[in-house]
Amino acid sequence: MELIISNSSSRPIYEQITEQIKGHILSGRLKAGDPLPSMRALAQDLKISVITTKRAYNDLEAEGFITTVTGKGCYVSATEPSLLRENNLKIAEEHILKAVELAKQSEISLEELQEIVKILYEGE
Repeated sequence: MELIISNSSSRPIYEQITEQIKGHILSGRLKAGDPLPSMRALAQDLKISVITTKRAYNDLEAEGFITTVTGKGCYVSATEPSLLRENNLKIAEEHILKAVELAKQSEISLEELQEIVKILYEGE
């Protein structure tokens, strides 16, 4: 599993790890039951604190993406389709919000923005 951490990003490192692992799970690169690197191994590979990897893994577990088996490690959970849909909906909303903000700044009308979305969605 390849993770790329940016020290110049405004996002905390644990969030970068969390989002990238979620991305691997949602894309199918990591499947239910796949083991994740140990917190120590990941911290060592990324040259970061174990506390940072622990925070990322805790967040992933709280959101239902991974499961920790005491003494054995962390594994990708069997994610429910509704969880995947909800997560993807949240991501889509964030992107749409950015597009709406840009449209308002650029004086692009709601109708123009809707037409753009419709064309992109339908693949014309």
